[in-house]
Amino acid sequence: MTAEEWQIVWFTAWVSALSTLAILPFGLALAWLLARRDWPGKSIVETLVALPMVMPPVATGLILLNIFGRRGAVGGFLHNTLNFDVIFTWRAVLLALGVMSFPLLVLFARVAFEEVNPRLEQVARTLGASRWRVFLTITLPLAARGIIAGTILAFARALGEFGATIMVAGNIPGKTSTLSLAIFQDVQIGDDSHAFRLLGVSVLLAFIAVWCSQFLLRRKKRTP
Repeated sequence: MTAEEWQIVWFTAWVSALSTLAILPFGLALAWLLARRDWPGKSIVETLVALPMVMPPVATGLILLNIFGRRGAVGGFLHNTLNFDVIFTWRAVLLALGVMSFPLLVLFARVAFEEVNPRLEQVARTLGASRWRVFLTITLPLAARGIIAGTILAFARALGEFGATIMVAGNIPGKTSTLSLAIFQDVQIGDDSHAFRLLGVSVLLAFIAVWCSQFLLRRKKRTP
């Protein structure tokens, strides 16, 4: 592989990892609320969270473009107040990857929290443990395997994201070009050898991530 190809692989890997870390606290908080609490409008929140999984990724990207562009509500404020741009920068890649992988993380984390026996939490509360202590010492450890599996799958989803990314970040070589975008560009210009090398790396990374998540889920099922 050439230095340019390694740069694309490295950029894709670290921005995918960073986006996964960025959504993790919000994803866990929302997953816990969906698993443990009922409130008015809960079904609407569930639907909104799931939308990126069923909408065309380019549609999600268009929504992000209108929100975070210089003429958008958030993007305009950031640009005019802080001289800070998101669209067509590496931050746009981070945003697109985070938004597209967020539903997967919430889905798996919610299932993991729902499988924790609430009676164990109630016993700990009757013994004087605070809500935070119960969450950190009982809920989170018991749900850890499902959460880790969901986190790995969210990372894998970020690695393969294309539609939303190309809408908000473009395909700027050395700045916003990810594995998926680079493969698409190579196919467009007829550079099949380059495309297949990047494809091999993409498949390898995705295979490792999915295998690790499945391994954790299998161990979870075997645990008595």
